[in-house]
Formats: sequence, structure tokens, C-alpha cells
Amino acid sequence: MTGDEHRIEPLRVVVVDDQPLARTGNALILDSAEGLEVIGEAGNGEEAIEAVARLRPDVALMDVRMPGMGGIEATRIIADAHPSTRVIVLTTFDLDEYAFGSLRAGASAFLLKSIGPEGLVDAVRTVASGAAVVAPRLTARLIEHYLAAPAAAAPPAPAAPAALDVLSPRERDVFEALVRGLSNGEISAELHLAPSTVKSHVNAIFAKLHLRDRVQGVILGYELGLARS
Repeated sequence: MTGDEHRIEPLRVVVVDDQPLARTGNALILDSAEGLEVIGEAGNGEEAIEAVARLRPDVALMDVRMPGMGGIEATRIIADAHPSTRVIVLTTFDLDEYAFGSLRAGASAFLLKSIGPEGLVDAVRTVASGAAVVAPRLTARLIEHYLAAPAAAAPPAPAAPAALDVLSPRERDVFEALVRGLSNGEISAELHLAPSTVKSHVNAIFAKLHLRDRVQGVILGYELGLARS
């Protein structure tokens, strides 16, 4: 085999932000990182949808608040039409209903705009690999904050046993640990399972519950009441 046959294609990224300076800065950071390539930029939600449809990136870095179509609606459309493109949303505050709305819309993670260059690069790589960027406990904190506000008006959550009866007993244990914010390594230690077994269970859970990643798993667990006292 030639060297070209062993070459690993770079991760392809589209950067979306209505502020040209912020957009250009993030694009320069990502494009200069090894294994990443910025293949397009967009200034609002409509442009983001067009760019993703045309370029089919691995990751879209999405600002939440933009004039016209914002990041939440754009994320929803992209997640539905192009599930292979992972979306990372950028927000100013970690407890921000806009960030939660984006996660509900199908984003794989959210980041604070104050994140440094190294963290931004690591986040894109992590999301592209299929993992969640945001620490599960921080995601859980965001979800808990959001769910507390409309609790009185919210419809009752579906019964967890009925919603999760597609899972085996061991998969159910792993799912509940995931909802509590445990990493695969922590689940392995708590349930006395090999890391490879935990990974297999997590993949099976995602497939059976039609989840894109851990973030969606945490959200589902909260909606089912698994993390409520």
C-alpha cells in the first residue's frame, strides 16, 4: 500500500457566527489545528443549513443567538436532515435556556464562548468521535435548572419502566448510571464491568432508544424522572 492509502482525512468543520470577528477567529483556531479543516463559514441559521447541505461537514460549530434564524432552529433542521453532522452550540452562560433548547434540538454538546483555543479544538475532535463534550454533570445541572422552571405546567413524564422496557436489566443499570453523569470508566468501576462491556452496553442503549449521544441520554433520563428525587 502507498502512503496515500494510509492517510487519514481531516475532520471537516463549518463555523457559524453572525459576528465576523468571532467567526474568523474560531475558524483560524480550528483550521490551524492538526487533523481539522474549516471548509465553510456562515453568518446565520439559513446560511448554516445551506452550508451543511452543500458541504456535509463532520462538525458544525453553531452560535445560538443570531439575527434571523437562530442556532436552535438551524440545529433542529440540520440534526434531522444530516444526522452524520455533529453540532456544537456556543453560548454565553452555562445555565442558558438557549443552550438547553439546542441540545433538545439535536446538538451533541454546548460550549461557553469563553473556552480557550485548546478546549475548542478538543471539543470538535471529541464530538466528531461520537462522544459528548460537555461534562455530563454540567449537562445534568443545565437540564435540572431548565426543568425546574416549568415543572408545574409540564405534562407528567412517561413511566420510566415502560419507556425503557426495550433495555435489558444490565443495560438499564448502565443507562441509569449514564443519566447520573458517570463516565464509562466510572460505570465500569461501579458496576464491576469491563470497559469494553460498558462501551458495548452504551452503544446498544443508544441504538435501542434512538439516541445520538450521551447528552440526549441525560436529557431522556431527566424527562423520565430517573434523576429526580
